[in-house]
Amino acid sequence: MNTLSTSIVSTSMCLGCISEQISALMDLTFQSSVCLLLCPTWTSPPLHCTSTETGSAPIGPASSVTPCSTGQPCRSGPSLISVGSTEVSVAVTPDGYADAVRGNRFVMPAERRLPLSCVLDVLEGQAQHPGVLYVQKQCSNLPTELPQLLSDLEPHVPWASEALGKMPDAVNFWLGEAAAVTSLHKDHYENLYCVVSGEKRFLLHPPSDRPFIPYELYTPATYQLTQEGSFKMVDEEAMEKVPWIPLDPLAPDLARYPNYSQARALCCTVQAGEMLYLPALWFHHVQQSHGCIAVNYWYDMEYDLKYSYFQLLDSLTKASGLD
Repeated sequence: MNTLSTSIVSTSMCLGCISEQISALMDLTFQSSVCLLLCPTWTSPPLHCTSTETGSAPIGPASSVTPCSTGQPCRSGPSLISVGSTEVSVAVTPDGYADAVRGNRFVMPAERRLPLSCVLDVLEGQAQHPGVLYVQKQCSNLPTELPQLLSDLEPHVPWASEALGKMPDAVNFWLGEAAAVTSLHKDHYENLYCVVSGEKRFLLHPPSDRPFIPYELYTPATYQLTQEGSFKMVDEEAMEKVPWIPLDPLAPDLARYPNYSQARALCCTVQAGEMLYLPALWFHHVQQSHGCIAVNYWYDMEYDLKYSYFQLLDSLTKASGLD
């Protein structure tokens, strides 16, 4: 990963596309934020890791196979001495959906600490692990869990930091299976999403689509992975109910949620070497290619007039019974 510093946050960018939608809802004119796909002029390199003994080497086929702490075979070799042995937080689910509605529950993933090399072995079919794996721990997991990679990255996106007038709150590392899907939701962050390898497929809705997007309250629960490798769902009784979107935008149940037919989704594929600017409060559903590697920068949003307009729209939606 020795060239990421000049690749992911390259300043020589051309504007790939601009998507802007202006909606008038309930006599309130709401101009949604602009969603940009920024296309750097470079080609993304393969992911590398740095070894203190042998320099930089690509994460490629395993040089040997040994048992790891999970009881599964684990890659070893000089190319992974530094990064491969580092344990990372991994979300594990039976079907690839973490933080999503399942039945009448909002279910969070089981979380395991696994060496990065073991995750890579599972992705490459050289080892097995129950469920679907996704390195998706947020809260700035890149500097906290993979500090070896910091020298290969800029700490921020310079033009974005200048435009937003602040440094990012978090820098996150993402790696997972194709089956790992992010359910439709929104974040209170300005999001610069950089794909290093593979591709991400985003389905987007502007904030002005809020009246057509349903929310319901769900009892929170967490998957637990048993010793036998099966999953059970355990309620989080101490937590309050969670408001979440029950609708799958890829196969919406329009009989149950007819208002969603009035929403207008934007679809965007972000490939290796491309960066997506996803404004705060935009709804997004995300799929990925198998083994996709990405890094994103989260900048805290400003709670300004735009936020007040969204809160008003949200309140009017609930009061009108559209929710």
